[in-house]
Amino acid sequence: MARDRQGRPVRLHLSEGQCSDFTGADVLLRDLPEASVLIGKGYDSNKIRTMLLAQGITPCIPARRNRNRRMPYSKRLYKLRHKVENLFAKLKDWRRIATRYDRCAHIFLSAVLLGATLIFWL
Repeated sequence: MARDRQGRPVRLHLSEGQCSDFTGADVLLRDLPEASVLIGKGYDSNKIRTMLLAQGITPCIPARRNRNRRMPYSKRLYKLRHKVENLFAKLKDWRRIATRYDRCAHIFLSAVLLGATLIFWL
């Protein structure tokens, strides 16, 4: 999920539960609307970093432990990551989303989109 400065969700991609974050990152991070910095955890790869830099977005992503060369990032800016966690916490106040009652992915995605619209946009 990507959010704007006010903490409202602007882009969401639902992937399978057993797949890696890297597979969904191509869809989610392509053509981000007016972003200057991306704060993320778990998206440390050269492919994602070059994709962000090509779009003019500064990646604020800590390096994985097994990376040979440490990549610089702003620890002060990375502390704002809790705002994304707060976004998910507000969505999980809806019992239907937190427990994932829906079996079909498209119905679950529509519940998440409806909840995000009611919580953040209305």
